[in-house]
Amino acid sequence: MLPIVDFCGLKLTRLLIGANPFGGYSHQNRRRDEEMRNYYTVERIKETWARAEAAGINAMVANNETPHVLKAVREYLREGGRLTWIAQINLRNKPDMRSAVDEAVEIGCKAMYFHGKLVDDLYAARDAETLRRWVETARRTGMPVGLAAHVADAHLWVDSLNLADFHAVCCFNCGSVHAGGGERFVLRDLFRAMETIRAIRKPCIAYKIMGAGRLDPRMAFQFAFENIKPGDVVNVGMHRGDKDDIVEENAALARETLGGAA
Repeated sequence: MLPIVDFCGLKLTRLLIGANPFGGYSHQNRRRDEEMRNYYTVERIKETWARAEAAGINAMVANNETPHVLKAVREYLREGGRLTWIAQINLRNKPDMRSAVDEAVEIGCKAMYFHGKLVDDLYAARDAETLRRWVETARRTGMPVGLAAHVADAHLWVDSLNLADFHAVCCFNCGSVHAGGGERFVLRDLFRAMETIRAIRKPCIAYKIMGAGRLDPRMAFQFAFENIKPGDVVNVGMHRGDKDDIVEENAALARETLGGAA
């Protein structure tokens, strides 16, 4: 097992496996999106989670909006899969936040956070009331409730409201793609993200630490673990279509980096 931290009452390995490649969200180009979607059938997704378990990872992040990914989550947990599911909650296919939350709980999530685009929009409107309602809706489940965002200032705004149990901090301001501005990956965003993580006293999940495949994995793990707080974790999407043993390789890199840091 990889090193474990207490994350809002959950015992999580410091490396989580993400799901963007499963849904075809490459944050690179459309051809790459299609390649990932074609590769990741429901069976391959479940196989990848099983390999993550074997490699010493104990938790996964997956959204509630991509049909075949959600189907894989249902089957995996029903069949006895051991990874803890942290649900990324969106409203794209749901009528309201209550139904989205209730479905994720029914399937078997153990924590949840709101998608970055939702929080980006609330921050732009400074709509604290809607965010407060969403958090209250999710918190009635008794689970840890967090949120993502693509810009540092959105996280600092939410932190000032003292609403969330944890934050999922994007290392690059790729929220531009949701606003129709295309993929935006600028290295200075990475440094700003790490400053933000350290400024937020609550636990954080750092994601896109490799810039959606743009950075060297070893360097990315080293930089992330040296800059996030000791109780924080990282979430990494892994595309086995590029390298079949990428899950095992990433787990080994994380273990090596954390061993060196200790």
